[in-house]
Amino acid sequence: MTLWMVDDVPARMIYAGKRWRITDTPTRLRHSVWEAPRESSLGLYGWRFQGTDEDGLSLVFDVYKGEDGWHVQRAYDY
Repeated sequence: MTLWMVDDVPARMIYAGKRWRITDTPTRLRHSVWEAPRESSLGLYGWRFQGTDEDGLSLVFDVYKGEDGWHVQRAYDY
């Protein structure tokens, strides 16, 4: 997964071979909401946002930044 930021806020990403535009106002997530692997928990933070692909499919994504980059924790319909 690749995540591009504008002014330190998610703006677009590539995930599962698709380009996604962030189409709402991202919400910053803190430690207490994560069920991420224990080795990634130090300094863990992330975002929740709606992403829309080029076909118009919209999903909600929870993403977190681990030691080796950004990861999708969860993607779901709303």
